[in-house]
Amino acid sequence: MTTNKRKLIPLNICVLTASDTRTEAEDKSGKLLVTRLEKAGHSCQDKIIVPDDVYQIRAAVACWIADPEVNVVITTGGTGVTGRDGTPEAISVLFDKQLDGFGEMFRNISVEDIGTSSLQSRAMAGVANGTYIFVLPGSSNACATAWDKIIKEQIDYRTRPCNLAELIPRLKEA
Repeated sequence: MTTNKRKLIPLNICVLTASDTRTEAEDKSGKLLVTRLEKAGHSCQDKIIVPDDVYQIRAAVACWIADPEVNVVITTGGTGVTGRDGTPEAISVLFDKQLDGFGEMFRNISVEDIGTSSLQSRAMAGVANGTYIFVLPGSSNACATAWDKIIKEQIDYRTRPCNLAELIPRLKEA
């Protein structure tokens, strides 16, 4: 990452944890994301926990992407391959554009920590109604990896040669 003399443009970020079992007290991944995004100078606009239910996940994210004040949504949980894992299915239909490189990069980086088990992750990202959405696994280690090694730099306006934050004003161009 190269930075220049640009100033940080703080973004408004919402965090959703998809889980049938976690409570606010047990939500390590959601808390980790909020702590890291605030430490980076961004604002946590909202944080919720919803059941592993495609329609409840989709409804919550759809509400956030309809809000012009929300710049980024990060979800954690529900990216595996079990019957209750449906976050990618809930979110992908909302995308105007998918950022295929995010999932590819995330799995590539994850191989260092978890080996070939990284193929089980269906982490993904995209843009919906001018809002970036990152869909992460429920593991706090996976959330730390995604934030520290990819998301943090890409939503920081100061990152050079380019970043996702600087494209926000142009995401809804016709």
